[in-house]
Amino acid sequence: MAVGSVRLERVSYHYPDGQAALDGVSLEVAPGETVGLLGPNGAGKSTLLLHLNGLLRGEGLVQVGDLPVNDRNLGPIRRSVGLVFQNPDDQLFMPTVYDDVAFGPRNQGLSEAEVRRRTEAALNVVGMEAAAQRPPHHLSLGQKKRVAVATVLAMECDVLVLDEPTSGLDPRGRRELARFLGELRQTRIIATHDLEFAVELCDRVAILDGGRLVAEGRPQEVLAAAELMERTGLEVPHSLRFHAPGIPHQHLSAHTHGVHPSEER
Repeated sequence: MAVGSVRLERVSYHYPDGQAALDGVSLEVAPGETVGLLGPNGAGKSTLLLHLNGLLRGEGLVQVGDLPVNDRNLGPIRRSVGLVFQNPDDQLFMPTVYDDVAFGPRNQGLSEAEVRRRTEAALNVVGMEAAAQRPPHHLSLGQKKRVAVATVLAMECDVLVLDEPTSGLDPRGRRELARFLGELRQTRIIATHDLEFAVELCDRVAILDGGRLVAEGRPQEVLAAAELMERTGLEVPHSLRFHAPGIPHQHLSAHTHGVHPSEER
C-alpha cells in the first residue's frame, strides 16, 4: 500500500464489560483523501480513530501504508499517524505555543535547527506563527485547536486524524479550520457530528451505527439519503435538503483522487 493509505479489515473491539464498540469494520482510505466518520453518539467513531495509531487494539487488521499496527511497528506508525483530540487542552501543556509544537520533534532527537524549521513551518500552515511565544491557555478555543493540529503537522505525519474538530467553535473559527484543513495534502480522517462540515471538506464519508459500517460514499449522495439519515439518528444537511439541482457545492478538500460511489451496506 502507498504512503498515507489506511486499511481496516474486519476490525472489532469490545470494551472490558463485553459491550461491542466496533463490529467487523472494513474501510480503505487512499493517500491524500479526506474521509469523514459520521454517526450518532456511541457509534464507534472515536474508538476507530484510536485504533489507527495503536492506542486501542482489537481484532482484525489495521494497516497504515505498508505497516500493520502491532507492537513491532508502533514507533513508525505513531510518527506516520497524527491524532488530534477533541479537547485541545489534552495536547497543549507547555509554557508557550512554540514549545508545544516543538515538543514532538525534540523528542524524536532532531537537531534544534530541524526542530525550529518544522515548528515554524507547522505554525505557518495553521496561521498561528504570530502566537508562537504566547501561553496556550491565553488562546481562544479555535486558536488552541489550530495549535493542536500544528503539534502533529510538526511531526511530518502522513495521516492526520481529527476527533470532532469543529466542536465548540464559533462560525468564524469553523470557517478558518475548514479552510486550512482543505489546503493540507495529508490523508485526513475526521470524526464529526458536523454534517455540513463533512459536505464541504470530505471526499467520502463513512457512517457508523452500533459499531458497524452501514454506508459509505460521496457525502452529497450518502447524506442526502433521508431514510438512511433517519435510521442512523442523523439529519440530511440543510445544504443538501434545499440545494438547487445543477448548482455545484463549494468543496474545500485539496484531494484530487477519484471517490467511490455511494454504497449502503
